[in-house]
Amino acid sequence: MEKLNRGLLAVRTSSSQVYVSWRLFGTDPSTIAFVLYRGKTKITPTPLTDRTNFVDNTSTNGIYTIKAVLDGVEQAYSESASIWAQQYLSIPLEIPAPGTTPDGVSYTYNANDCSVGDLDGDGEYEIVLKWDPSNSHDNAHAGYTGNVYLDAYKLNGTRLWRIDLGKNIRAGAHYTQFIVYDLDGDGAAEVACKTADGTKDSTNVVIGDPNADYRNSKGYILAGPEFLTIFNGRSGKAMASADFVPARGNVASWGDNYGNRVDRFIAAVAYVDGKKPSLIMGRGYYTRLVRAAWDWRNGKLTRRWTFDSSSSTAGNSKYAGQGNHQMSIGDVDGDGKDEICNGASAIDDNGTGLYANGKGHGDALHMTDIDPDRLGQEVWQCYEDVKSYGKTGLALHDAKTGEILWGVPAGGDVGRAMAADIDPRHKGLEVWGAVGGLYNCKGIEIAANRPSMNFGIWWDGDLSRELLDGTKLDKWDYVRNSSTRLFTFYQHAGATDSNGSKANPGLVADLLGDWREEVIYRSYDNTRLLLFTTVIPTSTRIYTLMHDPQYRVAVAWQNSAYNQPPHPEFYLGTGMSEPPQPNIILV
Repeated sequence: MEKLNRGLLAVRTSSSQVYVSWRLFGTDPSTIAFVLYRGKTKITPTPLTDRTNFVDNTSTNGIYTIKAVLDGVEQAYSESASIWAQQYLSIPLEIPAPGTTPDGVSYTYNANDCSVGDLDGDGEYEIVLKWDPSNSHDNAHAGYTGNVYLDAYKLNGTRLWRIDLGKNIRAGAHYTQFIVYDLDGDGAAEVACKTADGTKDSTNVVIGDPNADYRNSKGYILAGPEFLTIFNGRSGKAMASADFVPARGNVASWGDNYGNRVDRFIAAVAYVDGKKPSLIMGRGYYTRLVRAAWDWRNGKLTRRWTFDSSSSTAGNSKYAGQGNHQMSIGDVDGDGKDEICNGASAIDDNGTGLYANGKGHGDALHMTDIDPDRLGQEVWQCYEDVKSYGKTGLALHDAKTGEILWGVPAGGDVGRAMAADIDPRHKGLEVWGAVGGLYNCKGIEIAANRPSMNFGIWWDGDLSRELLDGTKLDKWDYVRNSSTRLFTFYQHAGATDSNGSKANPGLVADLLGDWREEVIYRSYDNTRLLLFTTVIPTSTRIYTLMHDPQYRVAVAWQNSAYNQPPHPEFYLGTGMSEPPQPNIILV
């Protein structure tokens, strides 16, 4: 996994205080301590052993550095950190030029989903941003769209490169799922996504036929070659391409004949061999469901396995229709290798079916140790089709077996589901969705009314998770069964969300500082990304969540279709045990 720097940050919170925060690595010994310096002045005479944040009572705007202390000996300085004047980092953007579709309709560009990776191997995350044209479309809607672009930015605002996916990649939430991850373990992340004739890398080299145009009169792209391409993270140069698997083949075989279900893509990263990450690319979930695992090793892109619900393999047919608008990844059977959770089905690390429980397609899923009293992980999700899910439109199931543990009655498409520890009186995560009330992990209703069900974020100083809805951050008041506002992002620099009613940020992840999460929004005029961090002290010391493999790959797949918050493999909440030491090697 990634060899990160300490992620040191300093934020001025008042004229006389500066909040400072840094990372604990997953490989750090439990006895490690830290000392902080402002300039040449040591501001922590006694090494800090119980936390990874500190409030410096000073009006001086100095440069901060940090040293680890091992066996009483101060180690080398970390990177330095200048003071942020406000609670967010403003990253300037270069907006793509507007355009006009073949039918004469003009469009502009909006900053959309983000992902992160250490693209240049310096220990600091860079941001990869997807630019969506204003005429992007859901698969169910006809119409031309503008080109989709991917940009890479350093946190200081330097743009590293731009990739133009070209006219033969349609724009919309279900078409371009991009993965940013160090796929070969060389210390620098790659970027992977579906491409087509006319895709142009950062060096202006075109993949395939630069003159090909496969758009039909309704704007759909139902012909022409499809590729999977690996781009160099440092330069944006295409390094290798392969035919995308599965090919679209007969469009009607995916469930309709006009291009809706054939182009439902999802993507993720999984350690299916327990050692190095593999790229998981998926097509289809309403009917035919196909997942392919790819390896990027020594400059070669090879396919490890393919799972296809339409293959002749015995039992595969029951996986048809058993997928979500996203995948979750984790080691659900304890063998040290990752499985792929599609929602109502899961695929084992070797590409064979693990289970399919027949509950059908859903719009949201959450996989982690929801009930810490049970062995292993659980999946909480909503379902769409009454004929498939029967009487339980929200259900908790065992992540290893698919067994339904309990559910909530429903009578239609249950469009949302959320899981987070928000009530410290109940051990485990609380769960809820678009029907019913608020439940503890045992299925007992603990409130009749429901919190927001969009996103979660660890923000304040306790172990409960906070609620993120659009640009509003709330704390669940479990006594009054209502929400209390903690922070309103839209009041700062014009922060705004994306993807219409989904109202998600660009990214939620543990990007800097201690174990709590940062959030990235775009400014309303698309000229900036705004990276917000908490400035609330906490005495809880946990290693960076980015060194928990399940959480880290969840950050990588977060942009896939309907964005969902990341969860670690262990129970993180009130009453939790010490997190397990991750079995990782940093490169």
